[in-house]
This record gives sequence, C-alpha cells and structure tokens, in this order.
Amino acid sequence: IELMIVVAIIGILAAIAIPQYQNYIAKSQVNRVMGETGGLKANVENCMNDGRTTAVVSNIPVGTVLPATSCELGATASNLLTGAVQGAGTAAPANTGYPQVTLNANGTATIIGTFGSSAASTLKTASANTLTWSRTAEGTWTCATTVPTKFRPTGCQ
Repeated sequence: IELMIVVAIIGILAAIAIPQYQNYIAKSQVNRVMGETGGLKANVENCMNDGRTTAVVSNIPVGTVLPATSCELGATASNLLTGAVQGAGTAAPANTGYPQVTLNANGTATIIGTFGSSAASTLKTASANTLTWSRTAEGTWTCATTVPTKFRPTGCQ
C-alpha cells in the first residue's frame, strides 16, 4: 500500500512538473531569440547611418568585398530559427536559420526571427511563430511577437 501511495504521488508530481518545464523551455527560447535578433539592431543602425541600405548580406566568406551600399549584418545562424542566409552569404548549417532583415530607404527597418528547427513545438505553429523588431523613421525600435501570450518576454508584446 505504501509503495502504491509513493507511485501515485510521483505520478501527480510528474503530471504537474512536466508541462511547467516545457513552458519554461519555450519561454527561455523566446527570450534567447529576442536577444539574438535584438543584437542586430546596432548593426542595422550603423548601416543606416552610413547609407548602406540597398542590400542586406549575412554570413559572407572572409575576404569578400561588398559594394559600398551593402549592409553586412554579422548575423549568425541559430538552431531556434528558420530563414535563409541573406545576400551572397554562405548557406546556413543544417537545422539552423538566420533572422531576416529588411532596410528601407525611408529609414524604417525590420528584423524578423521565425521559430523553427530546434525550437519548442509550441513555438512552431505557422501563425504564431515570429518575433519582430521594427524601427521607425525616427530611430525608435519596438518589439512584437506572435507567440502565445504565456511565452512572451517583458518588453515584447
């Protein structure tokens, strides 16, 4: 009888703990992608300040000479994202992807991270799997995401 009680208690604890752990993992992955994509804001600002807005390039081979108007992001592939390399860069390793960056002549920009690859399955739903940084023409950055509310980090609604 005592053994059956112990097994029942362990079963109840596991039924509560496993879903909470999965939620914790998903939330930490959203925070990680927010940091990875947010880290590109400084590079985007530099490109815009220097007038390098005609083409976005990521993961270029060492020694490649870019046109003066091209923006090299310095983006690295992430195992939580899907997205092709931009411009003439080297393709992403298997099961990784790049954030997608768009620069506009009017001073606006977007950085979009799309969850995939090794991200939690709850973050891969087609209509609820992006985190987007948007820059206004005045230079203000805002974060928005389509992931479920319970996974959204503070400062990114």
